[in-house]
Amino acid sequence: GNRSTGRMGYEVAAAAARRGAEVILVSGPTHLETPAGVRRVNVRSARDMYAAVLAEYENADAVIKAAAVADYRPAETAEHKIKKTDGPLTLTLTRNPDILYELGQKKRGQILVGFAAETQNVEAYAQEKLAKKNLDFIVANNVAEKDAGFGVLTNHVKIFFADGRAEDHPLMAKAALAGVILDHLEEALQKRA
Repeated sequence: GNRSTGRMGYEVAAAAARRGAEVILVSGPTHLETPAGVRRVNVRSARDMYAAVLAEYENADAVIKAAAVADYRPAETAEHKIKKTDGPLTLTLTRNPDILYELGQKKRGQILVGFAAETQNVEAYAQEKLAKKNLDFIVANNVAEKDAGFGVLTNHVKIFFADGRAEDHPLMAKAALAGVILDHLEEALQKRA
């Protein structure tokens, strides 16, 4: 439902593996190569991703949920091609499972990190998501901003923490941002230990 390539998640996975973490990357379809030292689980739909993430969650120390999963899907799928006819076609959508919310409800000591890819009211939506989904911190960005978000190698984000802190990070390479995110994750894991 969006132009996400998965690059941010792949950069985080690669950086975590380089730091010695055991990394499981649940990935939708992408042209990106699996980073060295990472176990990749391929999925095609939001429901597939939901099942794959929940299957791994209980044994995880942390989850960084960078995927830009579609909020809705068609309520019905056609067995055969839908032929063109005169007049409009009505498509009914139904909600996909909210993976991050479910993880927040099931959290038992894991560090949970989310992303908020927004086009307006970025800070307000990110802070609402942080609280509602029981996150330790959230990485928020305006995906309508030039050179940030989907389909580019850079990002400009603001990170909001459950303790009320916030950090603005200037435009940087997604690989560098992965390091920033992992620094905060390591700090959270040390505090939890």
